[in-house]
Amino acid sequence: MGQVKANSETRFVGLPISPGLALSQVCLFNDRRHEGLKVYRIAADGVRYEQARLRKAIELADRGLRDLSARVAERIGAPEAAIFDVQRTILSDAGLSREIEAMIANHRLNAEAAVARVLDSYETRLRELDDPYLRERATDIGEIRRRLLDTLGNMGSSLRCWTQEHCQRGTNRIIVADELTPSLTVELDAEHIMGFVSERGGPTSHAAILARALGIPAVSGIKGARELLTCGTELLLDGNTGEVIIWPDEQTLARRHCVQNSRPVPPQPVAPVQGITVMANISRADEVVDALSMQAEGIGLYRTEFEFLAAERLLDEEEQAARYASVVRAMAGRPVYFRLLDIGGDKEAPFFDLPKEDNPYLGFRGSRLLLGRPDLLGPQARALARASVHGPVHVIYPMIVEVEQFARLRRLFVEAIADISAGPIFHGVMFEVPAACLQAREVLEAADFGSIGTNDLIQYLFAADRNNERVAYDCSPDRPVFWSLIRGIVEAAEQTGRPLSVCGELAGDPRYLSRLREIGIRTVSVAPRAIPALRRSLLQPYA
Repeated sequence: MGQVKANSETRFVGLPISPGLALSQVCLFNDRRHEGLKVYRIAADGVRYEQARLRKAIELADRGLRDLSARVAERIGAPEAAIFDVQRTILSDAGLSREIEAMIANHRLNAEAAVARVLDSYETRLRELDDPYLRERATDIGEIRRRLLDTLGNMGSSLRCWTQEHCQRGTNRIIVADELTPSLTVELDAEHIMGFVSERGGPTSHAAILARALGIPAVSGIKGARELLTCGTELLLDGNTGEVIIWPDEQTLARRHCVQNSRPVPPQPVAPVQGITVMANISRADEVVDALSMQAEGIGLYRTEFEFLAAERLLDEEEQAARYASVVRAMAGRPVYFRLLDIGGDKEAPFFDLPKEDNPYLGFRGSRLLLGRPDLLGPQARALARASVHGPVHVIYPMIVEVEQFARLRRLFVEAIADISAGPIFHGVMFEVPAACLQAREVLEAADFGSIGTNDLIQYLFAADRNNERVAYDCSPDRPVFWSLIRGIVEAAEQTGRPLSVCGELAGDPRYLSRLREIGIRTVSVAPRAIPALRRSLLQPYA
């Protein structure tokens, strides 16, 4: 594919993965910088030296990921930081280091060559698999490979451009790359990057989530983007529609009202709006501070599994109770909804000792896992009961399929806390599996409340992996059948008198909020930083 002629407007349409407009020049990111890697044979007495270099590189790379995770947790949030904790888990796998060391010893290769061979092989095989979870891990393997090679080559992790002459190193530029990865999103002076264009990466990929959290417009799925463009090409990027316009003319710029870029400012709190309750989603106990600063009317979803992932180990009853109680006390009587451990699918770690599965998204996860793992359910149930003496606790049961499954799990919960003095505890269902949605009335008659998790519900309803850009067009709420399903759950809640909320990403999108309200949703839960914009959108019709 040839390059686009300079000053000749050319349009492409990709996948919009992070909203916003950006107008700037292109900076081509060289994520193929290791293609000229030096591969050489070593003498027998050099094996130990190369293996020691590898171990040191793993140690330094792990330290870099740990620091990156801490920075992201402080700046963006714990769920986003957990992306890099997953990479640390892969990097620390003893089997991986043994395989690379064996490659050094058996083939007498330098450390760089051994790392490239082993991890290239892993990444290639993973990208070819049908399993969505394993395909997503290919991106993590690629990032680990690049980080190790950068460390071995003393290259650091700074921006590498194709064209070095007069390079602005991404400052006030739109970065164009093969793939939008988590590290690329947050490491390359994100404060001054105006946008991202990539060939690969879905709208719900880890990198897309980070881009949205940082307020950086991004479009993916522009095939051959780097062959089309050169450093310095002027680009108009529309992260709302997926349009990428090369050398936009004056009429285009006038229509877009896009004469210069502006970066988002930190959100300012907006007072609660009458008629709808807006709560906050959190993943770590310390995030309750952000929720309170944005005047959240409760915690609508506490993703408790992220406490374990952040600690990189199982938490005992005491540790869990301390975290949960701190959130309940901080909310001072406002509702707090705790989702029981939702492990499996794209969230796993070695310390959970989960079975290897061909398709973990449809496997031993959520409530199925909790039913089979009393060693996980029991301590968490007791910790939540202890926290309930400080205020009401709402327990959300994840991935419920049918009434009987919920009843069994609730019974096990109650049995586990029989000897504990507890405060008010309410038991509810996360509606994210279509089977449960289709029997919503029966489920809600057995439950105290319901919460709709739109992320997984959309994925399972349309059989479309939300991390796969090739089927991303099918992973969309803009279809009548989805809204019909939601309407059915709302009607079941009204008939049974049960409270109902929406806590998936859809709830934080002002474009869909009016539609949710039209069908009867009166409570939503979103990321703390999304609360002000959501409330402003509610006030606009009356401003």
